[in-house]
Amino acid sequence: MAMSDPLADMLTRIRNASAVRRDRVEVLGSRLNRAIADILKREGYIRDCEVVASGPQVRLRLHLRYGPDRKHVLNGLERVSKPGRRVYVGKDEVPRVMGGLGIAIISTSQGLLTDREARERGLGGEVICHVW
Repeated sequence: MAMSDPLADMLTRIRNASAVRRDRVEVLGSRLNRAIADILKREGYIRDCEVVASGPQVRLRLHLRYGPDRKHVLNGLERVSKPGRRVYVGKDEVPRVMGGLGIAIISTSQGLLTDREARERGLGGEVICHVW
């Protein structure tokens, strides 16, 4: 059966792996998933992201990050814009997640950006997900 929302699948796999404190998780290797993984790495939510070629399907191996005593660094992931309900914001409506403690990942005309980067550049777009 075809997967209708690969991004939601990626976020769910990360959320589940983090809940049971796995060191790594493999997800589908689309360009969107890779761009989101790069943002998560840049913002410090995951340690590393590597491309794994297993047959015809490219996969991403994400190495999760934990604090001292294996405390969660990634406390929550929430898909905002879904295939059945797209959520768009203007440049003045870019959301703050947890009062600025988390990030919103936004798809703009200049690529995927965090909420802070979109505000600095004066861009709006589709709100992909919230991470805290």
